[in-house]
Amino acid sequence: MSSIDWVVLVTTIGLIVSYGAWKSRNVSDVDGYIRGGRTLGWATVGLSVMATQASAITFLSTPGQGFEEGMGFVQFYFGLPIAMVVIAVVFLPIYYRLKVYTAYEYLETRFDGRMRTVGALLFLVQRGLAAGITLYAPAIVLSSVLGWSLTTMVWIVGIVVIVYTVIGGTAAVSQTQKQQMVVITAGMVIAGVLLARGLPEQLSTSDALHTAGALGRMEIINTDVDMNNRYTLWSGLFGGFFLAMAYFGTDQSQVQRYLSANTLTQSRLGLLFNGVLKIPMQFGILLIGILLFVHHIYAPQPMWFNEPALASATAAEPERVGALQAEWDEAWLQRRDAAEAFTLARGSDAEAEAAAREALVGAQASLKETRSEFAELLADVDPDAALQDADHVFITYVVTSLPAGLIGLLIAVILSAAMSSTASELNALGTTTTMDLFRRVRPEADDRKLFRATKGFTVMWGGVALFFATFASLLDNLIEAVNILGSIFYGTMLGIFVVAFFAKRVGGRAVFWGACVAQVLVIFLFFGSDLGFLWYNVIGTFTVLTVGLLLSFVIDEEPKDTQRS
Repeated sequence: MSSIDWVVLVTTIGLIVSYGAWKSRNVSDVDGYIRGGRTLGWATVGLSVMATQASAITFLSTPGQGFEEGMGFVQFYFGLPIAMVVIAVVFLPIYYRLKVYTAYEYLETRFDGRMRTVGALLFLVQRGLAAGITLYAPAIVLSSVLGWSLTTMVWIVGIVVIVYTVIGGTAAVSQTQKQQMVVITAGMVIAGVLLARGLPEQLSTSDALHTAGALGRMEIINTDVDMNNRYTLWSGLFGGFFLAMAYFGTDQSQVQRYLSANTLTQSRLGLLFNGVLKIPMQFGILLIGILLFVHHIYAPQPMWFNEPALASATAAEPERVGALQAEWDEAWLQRRDAAEAFTLARGSDAEAEAAAREALVGAQASLKETRSEFAELLADVDPDAALQDADHVFITYVVTSLPAGLIGLLIAVILSAAMSSTASELNALGTTTTMDLFRRVRPEADDRKLFRATKGFTVMWGGVALFFATFASLLDNLIEAVNILGSIFYGTMLGIFVVAFFAKRVGGRAVFWGACVAQVLVIFLFFGSDLGFLWYNVIGTFTVLTVGLLLSFVIDEEPKDTQRS
């Protein structure tokens, strides 16, 4: 990077962190540290909720998802707005009435201490692992820019985020996220505009989108009834609804954000704000991936975007890589020529356009075949290497194509997203461990001890995230990996809360065994089937509900009902 880029990067990050530290300078007790003293307005809550979900993975991996697979991933979010309404109407009033620190406190009130522990442990396991993935994402950025090893970058970024989180608490996290979302939005808009303006002069935006559509990248809605297809209208509406319900309604990293609002109304408005803007934001980020795809039709595309992996394979097998590179260069030229011919044929007779489309599809298939052959070579050279490079697509464009200053801004965008999301996760992990586990075994602990324990457990979970981040390179696509990981646990978690809210006759023992059956079933489906991961959320939820209801007729226990207290 140039000196200008470093100035932009350091200044942007420095101002954001300094602002968060200044806003949280008076936090000295556990309530202020965990819930920010419940002083936040709806706009801060809404931006904080959005920033927690929009990690660095979103801005690294989602453009790559659009580049590789097209716009279909946006269907993943179709159930989210409906989920926001349900959470605002059903979940929030109960949380506010009981004045809980964590969502899992409610489970003890409704069921028993065992179910509170189960809920907390489900969250700690999946979110602790997911935090490792979100730490790995920004390490990709700095590794590409500075040429340092990924492991070194994981530890540097991780330690910085841990220190920042431990010092600030919820108030600093939420206040800082407001500024981070402004920087993130501005940076991604600039990237999209530059990509559109950087297309060949003779190519309009409409031509670019039609070219992408001819190669299968512009299918936004897929109505196929195929349970094995990850992204369809139905998996998004149903599976995405259940996933969003579980994530925003029961995941402490999100619950902690909106429990910091000063009133129930402000909390609801913050959630609905996220529900309205989330789909347009994801659509725009995927569209950047589409524009990147078209950009590389006319501007040379690397055979492999992960440069260290390409260099490693070249050093080990120079002749084989050289031969594949020659094939790639030839196939790329053929695709470029075919794309130009397709654009010229558009609007002419249908037969000529169909022929040009077929030639373009064939040229794309040749490129894909060469990449597949390189992936096989890479696997031979390094069996542990990641055989997908979609997460490197956007950052490669940033560091090779943008002018000085904007590179620093876009890297600040990605690091801001990493800081905001990881800080929320570690903050929630420390809170849950303290309030749902530590305080139950140490009920005599005063406010000062709880305050220090929360900070200590935050550091501990930062260490767990760092450890898991070292394995994140083995994952094909980070945005999918983090959502698959969540879906393995979220169905069971949501099922427990659905029973708590709506199945009054079901007690603690019945729902406990229902949760055990659901979790075992989902893990079996994950390892033993090709079922689309969004359906895990639906299956897990209904399994807990069904088994819990059936067992309630067998197990003799007096269920609690605290919702009207």
